[in-house]
Amino acid sequence: MRIRHGVPCCVGAVFAGDLPHRHGNGVFATETTEIQSVSVMEGDSVTLYIDDTEIQKRDNILWKYGAEKQIIAEISRNYELFYTHNGTDGRFRDRLKLDDQTGSLTITNITTEHAGDYKLEIRGVDLTTKTFNVSVYARLPVPVISSNSSQCSSSSSSSSNCSLVCSAVNVSHVTLSWYKGNSLLSSISVSDLSISLSLPLEVEYQDKNTYSCVLNNSFANQTRHLNITHLCHTCAAPPVSVSLIVLISAGSLLIVAAVGIFCICRKCRKLDREVRTGEEEITYAEPSFYKRNIQKSKAGEEDHVVYAPLTMRR
Repeated sequence: MRIRHGVPCCVGAVFAGDLPHRHGNGVFATETTEIQSVSVMEGDSVTLYIDDTEIQKRDNILWKYGAEKQIIAEISRNYELFYTHNGTDGRFRDRLKLDDQTGSLTITNITTEHAGDYKLEIRGVDLTTKTFNVSVYARLPVPVISSNSSQCSSSSSSSSNCSLVCSAVNVSHVTLSWYKGNSLLSSISVSDLSISLSLPLEVEYQDKNTYSCVLNNSFANQTRHLNITHLCHTCAAPPVSVSLIVLISAGSLLIVAAVGIFCICRKCRKLDREVRTGEEEITYAEPSFYKRNIQKSKAGEEDHVVYAPLTMRR
């Protein structure tokens, strides 16, 4: 165990090595490096703490980020300076908070672009370094459960099997699992790549057990519970295809049209018969003519014409 200033230092830490450094007074000091892993969910805040035993009142503190070791925060006791930097590409703008008393660094609203190594340098009598390896996990989506009706098969007249699929898209470093109650049924995992995962499950339509699909990583989990009656339907009667429905509809329209045409034609024939039956028959009587009496004395007397009556029958 290394003792610094009479205080046990970094108990249980992993040391990368002790390197000699020469100070201006010609005295060598040692560099002690500790590596610590930190995991955080995207959108949250994380604080990289400094142990109170690691810092003295006159120590200067530097925070560096990435392989380029760009300075993102600094406390200079000698010059009474205290400030943070946005980074060379501005990714830390309005995200860093530095505790001027303890030297701890807080990163707010963290994203995956802030993942990586953060190196702490404490410059005093000794040069002490500490590296924080920060892993940022994207927020887990809630998995989606859907039914696969194309694989629905009837096992008997009273029960049927329902094929289900639980899926999650654009995920990495996660595990997707099916649970029956608290018992694990099946699972699938993905490590590096951001891909879509799917996990099938087959249950009986009348199954009364509780099923759930869980998406989890080492930091968090999301759960979706299965509603069997909502997603699963009996397969006793196969679904009617769209083409069959269209065919039935077209046939029905043809039948209706044919009946309509038949009724119209029948009505026309009936009206034609009634018109022919209702025509009036007219019988003309033979007219009778009388010769004019030439012996009539009166020149203005007109000829007498006798008209026979007409008989009209229907």
